[in-house]
Amino acid sequence: MRGYRLVTGFLAWVLLPGLVWADINPGLYKPYQRLLSNYLIEQTLPANGLVSAFDYQSALADTDLAQTLEQQRKALAEFDTGTLEAQKESVAFWINAYNFFMLEQILTERPDGLLVSSVWDYGGRVNPFVDSVFERENFVIGGERFSLNQIEKGVLLGEDYQSRGWKDARVHFAVNCASVGCPPLREQIYTTANLEGLLEENTRRAFNTQHHLRVTGNTLYGTELFKWYEQDFVEAEGSVRAFIRRWAGDAVAEQVAGTSELDYIDYDWSLNLPAADRNILNLHRPKKNR
Repeated sequence: MRGYRLVTGFLAWVLLPGLVWADINPGLYKPYQRLLSNYLIEQTLPANGLVSAFDYQSALADTDLAQTLEQQRKALAEFDTGTLEAQKESVAFWINAYNFFMLEQILTERPDGLLVSSVWDYGGRVNPFVDSVFERENFVIGGERFSLNQIEKGVLLGEDYQSRGWKDARVHFAVNCASVGCPPLREQIYTTANLEGLLEENTRRAFNTQHHLRVTGNTLYGTELFKWYEQDFVEAEGSVRAFIRRWAGDAVAEQVAGTSELDYIDYDWSLNLPAADRNILNLHRPKKNR
């Protein structure tokens, strides 16, 4: 019997090259999962909407934080991305990488020792002469440097994924930009086992959340993601409206069908802190000379 188990185990390895890092090496994202388990707060809203916040202040008080971040950076720097041969393993890996490095940036890059109030405080909109957090090639994966834009737009939504049939517009509801207006960070890492379920759930629940989607009269108000990345949603389902109807629950889809106008909800770029911490952060932030 023991020999049979060894043989079948070997055959599974040979015949299923898509057996994935998340299942074979569950420790790869263990440090990041620890951060999510300890400091990510999910809140269910009426109509089963969803928001989340990250307790940065408690994370910063954790004496093991620096070690946790370094362990995760090291694991990603040494990981061989060439082993990502199947769609689900690859998509899950890169979503986790994006979300971890966004968190890592907020936790480690604190001007004057303070948390930023928005990711744009790093540069870009506020200071166009400094690269934004999305453009900095600060993040090492498999020995190569990446920016967050390169992970999201170059890999997850890029030409290679598109040519393979791997591009999935629902990724917009999985990558998290550490902002209130962004679809929520989840309390578990993405794996091959949960990827499809989480992409579907994230998208559906976003459409039940007022700062992502709402209907007033005959006007459909949607997240600005639909404006910035319209082509991705058009490629996926033919139009933004069709994409919403495809992934929304029946009640929301029916509401959307009854609208004739489309407008956008202003994106809230405030840091995704718990609400009480947002107020404290604003009180203690020194006022800038104007």
